[in-house]
Amino acid sequence: MSRRLLIVEDDADTRDFIAKGFGEEGYVVETAADGREGLYHATDGGFDAIVLDRMLPGLDGLSLIKSMRAAGLKTPVLMLTAMSAVDERVKGLRSGADDYLVKPFSFQELHARIEALLRRPQESEESPTLTCKDLQMDLLTRKVTRDGHEITLTPREFQILEFFLRRKNRVVSRTMLLEGVWDYHFDPNTNVVDVHISKLRRQLDEGGDAPLIETVRGAGYMISDG
Repeated sequence: MSRRLLIVEDDADTRDFIAKGFGEEGYVVETAADGREGLYHATDGGFDAIVLDRMLPGLDGLSLIKSMRAAGLKTPVLMLTAMSAVDERVKGLRSGADDYLVKPFSFQELHARIEALLRRPQESEESPTLTCKDLQMDLLTRKVTRDGHEITLTPREFQILEFFLRRKNRVVSRTMLLEGVWDYHFDPNTNVVDVHISKLRRQLDEGGDAPLIETVRGAGYMISDG
């Protein structure tokens, strides 16, 4: 299963450089260009690690981390900064950052530091099971059941369903799916999303079960408990 990484960085060149590097390493990458957008994505959950710039518009990096930790999120955070002073690094670590890297940096070092964070045992209480109504997804065994009956999914279908379940009760657009599942950062005018959603629906609703994935006209799709 691919690691999920959030990059919160307002400089487009730096953001794209990091995203490209981790994408080539097999990570599923999401990005945010300011602090408020970053906090929105971070609190959505499901990330294995976060690369966070210290100076951000809207909400600075220190405030973002404090808000995350106050909300009980324990996602490992590596903070990037152009400030090399020791007291600045101390501020970041005391705010809840797990590591600190001063700009300019090499991607190799950034990658090594993120890998080291991911090897640390995490004090996470996140359940390895995602649920919605009578559907259960076990992230450890990669087993999916509905009303007790096992459903066989392809790796891509599993990834799409996990993407939905982590955003339960929220509308998921086609663009979000293209970026989060296929790593397309543009709309290639393809019906790949609709084709896969159609196949996934048939798998999930086989046997006359109530439809689980709803179409939200003009917006996308949604899985909800309602």
